[in-house]
Amino acid sequence: MSARKWNFGAGPAMIPLPVLKRAQSEFLDYDSTGLSIMELSHRSDTYEALNNRAQVQLRQLLNIPENYKIIFMQGGGHTQFAAVVYNLIAWRHRQNKQNNVGSGDWKDIPVDYVVTGSWSAKAVEEAKRLGANVRVICDAKKALGGFKGVPEESTWKTSDPQGELRTADRASGQTPAYLYYCDNETVNGVEFPFVPSLQDPAVPVVCDMSSNILSRPVDVSKFGVIYAGAQKNIGPAGVSVVIVREDLLQTSELSDGLLPIPLMLDYKTMAKNNSLYNTPPMFAIYISSLVFEWLLDSAAQRVQDGEAYQDGKNLIGVEAAAARNERKASKLYKALEESKFCRIVVTDKQSRSKMNIPFRISKAPKNDPNAVPNKAEDEAMEAAFVQQAEARGLLQLAGHRSVGGIRASIYNAMPEEGVDVLIAFLKEFEAQY
Repeated sequence: MSARKWNFGAGPAMIPLPVLKRAQSEFLDYDSTGLSIMELSHRSDTYEALNNRAQVQLRQLLNIPENYKIIFMQGGGHTQFAAVVYNLIAWRHRQNKQNNVGSGDWKDIPVDYVVTGSWSAKAVEEAKRLGANVRVICDAKKALGGFKGVPEESTWKTSDPQGELRTADRASGQTPAYLYYCDNETVNGVEFPFVPSLQDPAVPVVCDMSSNILSRPVDVSKFGVIYAGAQKNIGPAGVSVVIVREDLLQTSELSDGLLPIPLMLDYKTMAKNNSLYNTPPMFAIYISSLVFEWLLDSAAQRVQDGEAYQDGKNLIGVEAAAARNERKASKLYKALEESKFCRIVVTDKQSRSKMNIPFRISKAPKNDPNAVPNKAEDEAMEAAFVQQAEARGLLQLAGHRSVGGIRASIYNAMPEEGVDVLIAFLKEFEAQY
């Protein structure tokens, strides 16, 4: 068997080695059933126990209040772009009918988006495609000249209660169905340093946490919906976690005056059936449960901390991951700042992601604002960096195809040793020039 390599991919991403070994040992005989988890009936007591255990584990990890449902759904973030539109507009439409407000046409209900990178931009595209009344209340590209950070919340179009949009909403009797943002932009390396707090409290906050869920503590009670594709910080591709406040669960039919929610995207249907409305992605949920168990295991977290573990700080769960992620990101950003050739893409230090760190390589002097980079030469250096890194077992460091450059994704499963190896290679590479 080949030696394990360092996976810096943005997703599918690294999975903790103890989890992979556990899955390997149970692959042919899960829980003494004589069957693989992939062969079990999803209606069996054995699988239902696993499904319930995964929910309990996640509730413990994120301290999820009891008035929130945990749903495991097929598909990833792209699927949730549509699910959010269907479910939350159906909920707001029903609220408007009950309170006799608004125009009665669901297409007039506003949905507000904060765009800070590629994924939130894609969410906007999908909402528009589905006919929603989309309002981009903050566009970081326009505000900052690029996806380089998160604009201050006070500059968003809906932050002022007496501002133009909220005044117009009151006059029309319309309240937005939701406010959407992406907590961590995987492509661009932008991570929110705050939870929005200046918005209308009657508007549920929807957050895509696909690439930073479980990486730091979060107050779930501040959100209406949190969703996350599993393939970055939870488990393998194929399942998404949805955490939704119970009062927002609302299905729809043609008789309600809007298109029905497809049942496979219907949060209420999925919650009512305990994520077992249809055959779920059982293996992906099984691995996710093992990752949850790994995070909650103090001995496993001490091993993951390695030399950084300190007696008396017996951290587990999200708290252990957050402390480790802070150390990993800090040392990598420091190495990039001290580098001769590397330029960190995100200029706002407060908004730099601890999960996805994109950077460019250029021979142009870093301290000369008038220096003109040689694009062809710089791209050749970046290609050489990726090629040499792969030869040393550091994989998937190429930036997203839409932006180029280099990107190191250092999710929960990446130990500090992996970051140290990357930093050592970075110095070795620079010594060649």
